[in-house]
Amino acid sequence: MHPVIQRITDRIAERSAASRAAYLARIRRDAAAARAKGPARAHLGCANLAHGFAAAPDSDKPALRGTAKPGVAIVTSYNDMLSAHQPYETYPPELKAAVRAAGGVAQVAGGVPAMCDGITQGRAGMELSLYSRDVIAMATAIALSHDMFDASLLLGVCDKIVPGLLIGALHFGHLPAIFVPAGPMTSGLPNKVKARTRQLFAEGKVGRDELLDAEAKSYHSPGTCTFYGTANSNQALMEVMGLHLPGSTFVNPHTELRHALTAAAGRRAVEITAHGAAYTPIGELVDEKAIVNACVALLATGGSTNHTLHLVAMAAAAGIVLTWDDLSHLSKVVPSLTRIYPNGQADVNHFRDAGGMQVLIGELLDAGLLHADVMTVAGPGLDRYRSAPELRDGELVWEPITVGSADLDVLRPVADPFAADGGIHVLSGNLGTAVSKVSAVKPEHLVIEAPAKVFDDQLDLLRAFEAGELDGQDFVAVIRYQGPSANGMPELHKLTPPLAVLLDRGQRVAIVTDGRMSGASGKVPAAIHLSPEAADGGPIALVRDGDVIRLDSAASTLELLVPAEELDRRTPAGRPLSDAEWVGTGRELFAAFRRMAGHAEQGAGIFGVSGAESPQHGPGLAFPAESGASHLETGRPLPAPAGVPR
Repeated sequence: MHPVIQRITDRIAERSAASRAAYLARIRRDAAAARAKGPARAHLGCANLAHGFAAAPDSDKPALRGTAKPGVAIVTSYNDMLSAHQPYETYPPELKAAVRAAGGVAQVAGGVPAMCDGITQGRAGMELSLYSRDVIAMATAIALSHDMFDASLLLGVCDKIVPGLLIGALHFGHLPAIFVPAGPMTSGLPNKVKARTRQLFAEGKVGRDELLDAEAKSYHSPGTCTFYGTANSNQALMEVMGLHLPGSTFVNPHTELRHALTAAAGRRAVEITAHGAAYTPIGELVDEKAIVNACVALLATGGSTNHTLHLVAMAAAAGIVLTWDDLSHLSKVVPSLTRIYPNGQADVNHFRDAGGMQVLIGELLDAGLLHADVMTVAGPGLDRYRSAPELRDGELVWEPITVGSADLDVLRPVADPFAADGGIHVLSGNLGTAVSKVSAVKPEHLVIEAPAKVFDDQLDLLRAFEAGELDGQDFVAVIRYQGPSANGMPELHKLTPPLAVLLDRGQRVAIVTDGRMSGASGKVPAAIHLSPEAADGGPIALVRDGDVIRLDSAASTLELLVPAEELDRRTPAGRPLSDAEWVGTGRELFAAFRRMAGHAEQGAGIFGVSGAESPQHGPGLAFPAESGASHLETGRPLPAPAGVPR
């Protein structure tokens, strides 16, 4: 192993020792009971069990009534509005047939919401997006709470859905779980052309019809959007963590290979139950090594900055304390090996054809940058993920990949990377701590020192652009009161086209925000997820128009160049919306989430670290404020969850 990778893994394990031990003790008690007592449903009362199979087809009722065959839960994010999740319509019957053939019985245990950040971008619904991750975790828990199941098959692809499903599944850590991907849509209009059309629209050079035509040619069929945003970052991370079957991540929907892989996941779910030959509980699989492997994969591929939140939250669900410092130190030794839009011109189909996950994983394993000695749903050891699936005479087989990249413009070896370090930097300074994705930013834009233009709403920045008020000047756009305690931490990707226009005109511009940017963002230099946020009294609330800010992504610093004594005299400007104002589009239903949300550095969620629950607030709820729309209103700083250093 690379010494830095090993050192950081050891540091995470040491930091997490108490909470991880408590988590493992709990799931191991449940696992011992599962192995000793047989299928879970056998211990339900007769009335309980009868409710559980009343609607089952006659072919499955005897198995469900009996006590021999393991039960498998299907938890699905299917809906037919979103391209990434539409293919899941046909998965339940396919999976049920595969599970039945393997000696088990499967049921759809429940559904989870799946919203699309692409649809809600720049709209009120986006303010519910990050909160939906924790709703999905809770919905997953509800689906699995019936004690009918011995394993789960998790159907999810995009943004908050995969992290939410994993967080929920980890709270049933004694149960095995396999993620079953749907795959990316085939390539459409090149992402570069789409992005250029968006900029032309922002400049008023093309109309709505031309823009809609470009978007429709980009997002044109069932499957995941083909750029390397959060959805496809999710998929890559699940494979590197060993939660997908090898090579299943980027196979297109509705193909023979896709159907074969789906059936194989169903069969494998039976084999890895406590009553099969290869028991693999998810809580044991997702350990410190698996989490570090996920971080390495994120950095090596220039993945979505949203995972600086999600990885922290997913690790916490397994009793593991991951910090941004860990990501920052890993980024210094993990090279950038891919160029997938927005970090390059290729899409994920091109990446797959260049060798995809198998070549990437092989390169990282050979360089000692990934832990090989891990559990996976396919069996022990990550070396299995060097193999690619294929159909041979109708039979699904895995062939080891022994050649390197087929396209060095898309995927490179560790010995000849696109960049020596990872694509994500953690910035710090007197404004707090922030994240910067540098893999898509030109070197000449990594450092900017310019006056601040302060906005408390992204729409105000858009109006200023349309009015020409941002023309012909260098500036750092400060967009505040966009954090989890203020309004749910929406993505501000809608700001990318107008600011990219100014960048292309030769102006030096950047963004500093306590909100998020989309996984598809990158051209405009940005310090995002700034913590502490304005609503919790962070220094960003002290910034005034004209203050000079220095954002240096190369040196990992973010400084407000105002004398400390001047800052000491200032009081916060602006404020988050009150609960009474934060209404419409269902937002009022989520007011409690605003009061309970943790800092971005802690995953920006409402759950604490499993095994380190706060006795004051009950299991998993380590971040509550007493009242109001933000922690600032309590008059005291946000408490850290037990076991988590600030």
